[in-house]
Amino acid sequence: MKDDMLLKQASAWLPLAMSFAALVLLLGYVGIFGIAHHEDESAPARIFQLIMAAQLPIVAYFAIKWLPKRPGQSLFVLALQAVAWTIPIVAVIWFESL
Repeated sequence: MKDDMLLKQASAWLPLAMSFAALVLLLGYVGIFGIAHHEDESAPARIFQLIMAAQLPIVAYFAIKWLPKRPGQSLFVLALQAVAWTIPIVAVIWFESL
């Protein structure tokens, strides 16, 4: 890849970091409190939701800015962001099914 990789752009790596933070929050909560099924959502659940939702405008900005300029690299980064976004969601679904 080139020296000017798109992953160096904040709009590329920030959603990846946010997904990782959401996964760490989830695993930390489960590690400390166990798997609890609550009727009302706790503060960590709200924070998780906010982190996951806040990524979407950043990803949209990245796609709008970089997809026309560098489609190949942009699609790779967008695929990474999609996978990173999906992993915490799948983890929540898996923990809820236990």
